[in-house]
Amino acid sequence: MYIFGQPVLRKKTEDIQPDYPELKELISNMFETLDHADGVGLAAPQVGLSISLVVIDLDVVSEDLPEYKGFRKAFINPEITQFSEETTSMEEGCLSIPGIHESVKRAKKIHVKYLDEDFNQHEEDVDGFLARVMQHEFDHLDGKMFVDRLSPFRKQMIKSKLAAMVKGKFNCDYKHKPNRR
Repeated sequence: MYIFGQPVLRKKTEDIQPDYPELKELISNMFETLDHADGVGLAAPQVGLSISLVVIDLDVVSEDLPEYKGFRKAFINPEITQFSEETTSMEEGCLSIPGIHESVKRAKKIHVKYLDEDFNQHEEDVDGFLARVMQHEFDHLDGKMFVDRLSPFRKQMIKSKLAAMVKGKFNCDYKHKPNRR
């Protein structure tokens, strides 16, 4: 499989400690970055940091999914501890792979553990669209991308698009860093 984007996207991240410098400012900046992109989640590796941090803003889809009105949250050191056997497929895209959208099968329900911005621990069962977004974003923390979950046939079908991205040939409406190896 082609490696595209920053190399940090393919590395497992490190947990964040309570003394991580300027964490609240980083979280704020990640939300600001997300506000200027066409996405609902952003993981720290997508902004070049190899730390276990994800921000999710589902308020942007609340017109269609009113249960997510006001949902805007940071997840520190998140972990999915259980996946349901029941799965569902849905088209996904990724800010790190602009212009590619593919159907991905994921668990319908998950059980997650994470810390909030104040390092309070949370543990909850999650389903629906939020479960899908969490799985997608948390994959980034393990060095995985949604295209890794595609069948060999689908990977072959998008191979030329991925190869063009490696060479910097793609368009997106948000800032990105050039690929450096």
